[in-house]
Amino acid sequence: MLRRDFSLGLGSVALGACPAAWAQGKTPVDGGEFISLDRPAPTEGGAGKVDVVEFFWYSCPHCNAFEPQLEAWLAKLPKHVHFRRVPVMFRPNFEPQQRLFYVLEALGRLEDLHKKVFYAIHVDKQTLDSPESIATWLSKQGVERAKFLEQYNSFAVITKARRATQWQEQYKVDGVPSLGIAGRYYTSGSLAGTMQRALQVTDYLLGQIAKGAKI
Repeated sequence: MLRRDFSLGLGSVALGACPAAWAQGKTPVDGGEFISLDRPAPTEGGAGKVDVVEFFWYSCPHCNAFEPQLEAWLAKLPKHVHFRRVPVMFRPNFEPQQRLFYVLEALGRLEDLHKKVFYAIHVDKQTLDSPESIATWLSKQGVERAKFLEQYNSFAVITKARRATQWQEQYKVDGVPSLGIAGRYYTSGSLAGTMQRALQVTDYLLGQIAKGAKI
């Protein structure tokens, strides 16, 4: 879902709308299926690790649809790849869900509740767009309202949310879901044709990096 489309409302964008598909067997091209960053973005994972970032938003229907593909890809991820998710904030009203992600991380509930947030929004049609609505939903998942609000307003969570927005800008994220690779490359469904192909582009870039090849 392109960044500009968020201002039009979710209902105005058709799921799966993509530009011309990347031809099978074609080598991904810089400036085509992926772009190189003008300035490298900071990475995480430490020495010997290649950082891969998924940029997402819980209320994005494309991000919800991408989750099963991403999970299947993660199951085969090489040990030298460090994967992380970064929630975006294209508008101020994205912030509650951005902070929600880091609250779940802080409480140790990310693994069991991440997918449930998507389900609540896209299947149960719940509106989780404010601290109050999120707190009410989380209370049904066994997270005390007071504990949630304490973390939501904590310095650590606010700092992580701000840092997420910085990463978003450093990668020049133009829509979600999208992927950042090694602090140097960026791909998305819009660039690659589909998110499945974006994962293939990511695999290609990881392979080139592992070989020390010039991209």
